[in-house]
Amino acid sequence: MSNLQLRAISAVVLAVVTLGLTWLGGLPFRLLCAAMTILIFYEWTRMCRPVAAAGLGLLPEALLLIFVGALVAGLPASWLLLLVAAMVVVTVVVGSMRQTSMHQTGQWDASGVAYAAISGLSLALLRDGDHPGLVAILFLFAVVWATDIAAYFVGRAVGGPKLAPSISPGKTQSGALGGAVGGVVAGLLLAAAAGAGNLAVLGVVALVLSLVSQAGDLFESWVKRRHNRKDSGTLIPGHGGVMDRVDGLVAAAFALYVIGWISATADHPAQGCFQLDRH
Repeated sequence: MSNLQLRAISAVVLAVVTLGLTWLGGLPFRLLCAAMTILIFYEWTRMCRPVAAAGLGLLPEALLLIFVGALVAGLPASWLLLLVAAMVVVTVVVGSMRQTSMHQTGQWDASGVAYAAISGLSLALLRDGDHPGLVAILFLFAVVWATDIAAYFVGRAVGGPKLAPSISPGKTQSGALGGAVGGVVAGLLLAAAAGAGNLAVLGVVALVLSLVSQAGDLFESWVKRRHNRKDSGTLIPGHGGVMDRVDGLVAAAFALYVIGWISATADHPAQGCFQLDRH
C-alpha cells in the first residue's frame, strides 16, 4: 500500500469517527475530547522533554487525568477553567523549585498542560448537547478543513513568497490567502445550510477562525522545529501524530469558544454564535 493510499484511508477513518461522535454529542463527544487531550499532552511531552531530564515525575500526568475526569463528568466551565489555571500554576511552581534543567522542563510541561487541556475544554463546551452546539462544531470543521485544503492547493498552484520560511518553509502567502477565502466560503455555506440568520457576522467569524487556524499550524511547526522534530508522533498512519492533525483545529476551537463566551456564556458558547431558524 502506497503512502498516499495510507494517508487517504487514515483521513477517511478519522473523519467518519470524528463526525459520528460529533453527531452524538454529549458523553461520547466528551470522551473523544478527553482522549484527544491525553494524546496531545503525550506527544507534547515526547517532543519537549529533554532526554536526560527526569521531568517532574508523574505530576503533570496526574493533574491532567484529574482534568480529564472533570471534563468527562461534565463539570461547569468555571470549574474547568479554574482547574486548568491551578494545574498550570502548580506545574510552574514545582518546576521552579528544581534545578535549571528541571525548571526548563517544567515550563514546557506547564505549557503542554495548558495547550492540551484548553484544546479539549474548548471543543467539549462548544459541542455541548444541543443543536447550536452541533452546528458550531460542524462550522468549525468546515472552516478549518477548507482552510487546510485551499491553502495547500492554492499554494502549490500559485506559489510566491513564503509565509514564514524560518518556521514552515512549505507555506506561502498565496496559500494563506487562498486558505482564508476557502475557509470563509465553506463556513458560510455550512451556516446557510444550517439556517443561521446572522451570516454577515459568521463570515467575519469564519475569517478569524481561518487566520487563527493557520497561526495554530505555525505554532505547532515552531514547537517541532524548536525541538528538532519532523512530526509530533507516529500514531496516525501516513499523517504523523495527533497534534499534526489538530494543531489548527484546536487553536480555532479556542478562538470560537472565546467568541461564544463573550456573546453568551462560558457553559453554552455556541448559543452566542449561531442564531438558527428551526422552522
